[in-house]
Amino acid sequence: MTDTTSTPDSDRIALAFSGGLDTTVCVPILEEEYGYDEVVGVTVDVGQPEAEFDEAEATAAALDLEHHVIDAREAFAETCLDAVRANATYQGYPLGTALARPVIAQAILDTAIENDCSALAHGCTGKGNDQLRFETVWRASDLDVIAPVRELGLTREAEQEYAAERDLPVEGGDGGAWSIDTNLWSRSVEGSDLEEPSYVPPEEIYDWTQPPEGGHELLEIEFDEGRPVALDGEETDAIELIEQLNAVAGAHGVGRTDLMEDRMLGLKVRENYEHPAATVLLNAHEALEDLVLTKEERSFKKQVDHEWAEKAYEGLLAAPLVDALDGFIDSTQERVTGTVTIKLEGGQARPVGRESPYGVYSASAASFNTADVGGGIEQNDATGVAKYHGFQSRLAGEVIENASKPEAAADGGVSDEGESGGN
Repeated sequence: MTDTTSTPDSDRIALAFSGGLDTTVCVPILEEEYGYDEVVGVTVDVGQPEAEFDEAEATAAALDLEHHVIDAREAFAETCLDAVRANATYQGYPLGTALARPVIAQAILDTAIENDCSALAHGCTGKGNDQLRFETVWRASDLDVIAPVRELGLTREAEQEYAAERDLPVEGGDGGAWSIDTNLWSRSVEGSDLEEPSYVPPEEIYDWTQPPEGGHELLEIEFDEGRPVALDGEETDAIELIEQLNAVAGAHGVGRTDLMEDRMLGLKVRENYEHPAATVLLNAHEALEDLVLTKEERSFKKQVDHEWAEKAYEGLLAAPLVDALDGFIDSTQERVTGTVTIKLEGGQARPVGRESPYGVYSASAASFNTADVGGGIEQNDATGVAKYHGFQSRLAGEVIENASKPEAAADGGVSDEGESGGN
């Protein structure tokens, strides 16, 4: 990681640059309104479509902007697999954008330091989550942080007018009906009619997933200490595995989520996501954990996973709490090694088989066709357990019933010896 303890003495500012409306208008604003001599555009690759990089490079050239493209796919893919080990979902969907933003922010910060920049800027509004995810990384450095769209209260309409007045290289500031964010792990779609909770989204908003149709497909996912390492017996790296599963599972309609999401600032928003690979890997991983972890481990890990996912959503995976959570996760994942068979069918990815040398399971003990459990335990030993099971509830029921009888209330209750009170 780049050392960020010193502030460069320059009037250069690094801008998180996509080539879209927000970041394009930020370039002249940073020069004219904030007085920076040079703006350095930084685009970070976390698996976006190639067309987005073409747009960024073309816009940067038209603006005569110094432009850097940083490949962070491997770092992002490893973060995604960390999320698998933590079964990380937020309000019912696999985290994607939330995992990508800190990776992007760190790459921009490193590039800013390497290129003698004194400040960092993004084009986020004051209503979303991304401003917080970027700035939690950046504010750990000594560089200034600028947010022109938020600080100047710019609306999309105002940005479009600004772009038109200065003949900036954007297509009217409108990239289509939907606001789409794509990375290696997930694709989010929002905006326009999708902001209305009752609106039924058309099939056209989806790109990674097809409508579920007939037929099915079986996949074998192999894990080593909680990390997926092979698909159908073929070892593969993280990026290739995710891309393959996005294609294969997406063809079966796997990985669509439509929900009302609660943002960090308290706003409730409608979000649509596609995440085929994430769905398959999370389902497979949890199925393997169910086999190898004890009941107590499984129960406690749900709490750990929830806290990990909350911090990931907030862009705070560098927080001390996450280090502590990772300690527990690392310990449990030592035994999460084995293979899970997933059935892709009808838009679902269902675990239909699992095996592991660490399985906390005995077929003979669980079978109804064998007399004993094993380990010196016989079926008759359960008789005492059955008598005690529910004893307190039965006793409470008797007490309540007796207390409700008129004679019991009049007598003030009767002790086991037939006499009231006493020690």
